[in-house]
Amino acid sequence: MKAVVLAGGYATRLWPITHHRPKMFLPVGENTVIDEIFEDLEADDRVDEVFVSTNERFAETFAEYLAESPFEKPTLSVEETVEEDEKFGVVGALEQLVDRENVDDDLIVVAGDNMISFDLGEFADFFEEKGTPTLAAYDVGDRERAKSYGLVDLDGDEVIDFQEKPDDPKTTLVSIACYAFPAETLPDLSTYLEDGNNPDEPGWFLQWLQERGPVHAFTFDGAWFDIGTADSYLDAVAYALDGGSLVADDATVEDSEIGDVVHVMDGATVTDSTLDRTVVFPDATIADSSIRNSVIDEGATLTGVDLSGALIGAYTTITDGDGF
Repeated sequence: MKAVVLAGGYATRLWPITHHRPKMFLPVGENTVIDEIFEDLEADDRVDEVFVSTNERFAETFAEYLAESPFEKPTLSVEETVEEDEKFGVVGALEQLVDRENVDDDLIVVAGDNMISFDLGEFADFFEEKGTPTLAAYDVGDRERAKSYGLVDLDGDEVIDFQEKPDDPKTTLVSIACYAFPAETLPDLSTYLEDGNNPDEPGWFLQWLQERGPVHAFTFDGAWFDIGTADSYLDAVAYALDGGSLVADDATVEDSEIGDVVHVMDGATVTDSTLDRTVVFPDATIADSSIRNSVIDEGATLTGVDLSGALIGAYTTITDGDGF
């Protein structure tokens, strides 16, 4: 069995934090998002190779990361894109990877920005039991929120209908970016694209497959975070920290109030400030400030400011005379 970790996005909604950093490398507690996925795949003996699908802009970053990581299975597979508007779409990129890497085994596909509470080994067990195209599904429990996702309607654990970002959801069961495909269905990727179907979202491909044969859904309780915005990233951090806070041993925090869901990393300095629901990257400096619901990148300097909902880029300097 092979696996693909999708890491080709540009995460523009998280800029400037992700302008020069793949969002999969964002820390969630002591780990990163993508490491959680790598750990599951590394531990599963059925998976003998893990392809990390990324773009040309981040290829060197991923190559360096994988070279220094403890994981043996991941190898880099690079899409020929450097900008958002050059993307092939997820299905298009997946079809290219299957062809480029000569994949002819059963295949697990998971988005590298997915933070999920189940072990991917459990998902592989379910897939092997069913022997059909399989997706993972999570009940978001809210119809308004469900409007933003692809939804699935089930009969038992078999998918009988799809809705893509509907105005009037029939269900709140969301198809998340975690899929498995039997080897014999991989050539269908080319057929699907040659027929002019949507190349962007794998859910459309699953719907196309469901019209031709059974598709099953692995449903799970617990947690799922699609890290695409600052709010969803901070939600994932809150889950990883169990609502608490984490201050690195090499960080300096003096005369400050550290609230809930705060992560202050190595080399950062916080003095005479109040932080709540905020991530502070290494070597940032915050003084005489109040920061909420924000992400402060490495080397940034904030003095005498009151910020809420801010994304502050690396090595930015903001003082109380800057209009904050």
